Amino acid sequence: MKHIWWKALCILLLVYTLLMTFYVGLNPGLIAVSSSTVEPGYNEFTLVGYNTTFESNKESIQVFLRSDSSFICTEILEIEDEDKVKFGFISPANLPTPSLDIYCNNNNDGTLFLANALFVEGYTAGPLENSCEVKVEKDAQTAFGYPFQPRIFESIRNLMLHVPMWFTMFVILFISFVSSIRYLSKPKIEWDLRAETSVNVGLVFAILGLITGSIWARFAWGAWWVNDPQLNGALVTTLIYVGYVVLRAGINDDMKRARVAAVFNIFAYVILFILLMILPRFSEGLHPGKGGNPGFNTYDLNSSLRAVFYPAVLGWILLGYWIYHLRLRMNRVRHKLYYDE
Repeated sequence: MKHIWWKALCILLLVYTLLMTFYVGLNPGLIAVSSSTVEPGYNEFTLVGYNTTFESNKESIQVFLRSDSSFICTEILEIEDEDKVKFGFISPANLPTPSLDIYCNNNNDGTLFLANALFVEGYTAGPLENSCEVKVEKDAQTAFGYPFQPRIFESIRNLMLHVPMWFTMFVILFISFVSSIRYLSKPKIEWDLRAETSVNVGLVFAILGLITGSIWARFAWGAWWVNDPQLNGALVTTLIYVGYVVLRAGINDDMKRARVAAVFNIFAYVILFILLMILPRFSEGLHPGKGGNPGFNTYDLNSSLRAVFYPAVLGWILLGYWIYHLRLRMNRVRHKLYYDE
């Protein structure tokens, strides 16, 4: 009964996390335009939104194009539905840059933004004449919604699964790391049992992290596996801990097995930390926060996402510890029965 409070907390956090992960919607955003190329003269485009609520009144929406710090006015031709608006404009003779960003103001969604949406063919570099004065009214947001990111869309929900699993793996394997140090300083079978148990549980979360990461990579980067330092480091780390399990199975002497496994385990955790926490920060990579890519803690992790992500991390860690606690009790009983025979 003394452990019931944190187990109840674990269940509540995970139920809350899973419900909110799949229930909360994304904030509105802009996906694309009907064509990415601007030709000289008059052009017409259809702008496509996501979770937007464009009104049928053309006066309620404005679309602007930005080249560097200058804005080009457009004419709203038709509101096709809640997520499609047709606009036209005359391509200027001079532009500061060949690419155009799109801003869309509307009463319901605020100001939406699509970077590098259009490319001007055969443009002439120079200052834009007759630029528009544009007021960016507010960020697009709902009362409670996840941030809209064009590359990952709905797969941002995987943040509440994939990342907490790796946090859990780090915590559980840290228990193993400390237990191995304690065993080498004071050889007691209890510390070896804790080290072995936590590695087995940590491996489960490592494999789950690899699976959820591969699924996310398929949606975000177009492939199940890419040459990314953090992905490769995660795979190498998992294989190292698989080697720990194989090593233990190959040594029959109990004391020798515990001692060799403890040394191996200490080096394994150091390698894990280097491969997953240090090297990716100094390498080009696709993961958020690596190689110049913005991290989730900069602009992506809004207040709504934090309200689910942080409880998810705590909930998954508690679940991992719960599994570790049960497995440790089972291993203690198995060890006692084995030696009593």
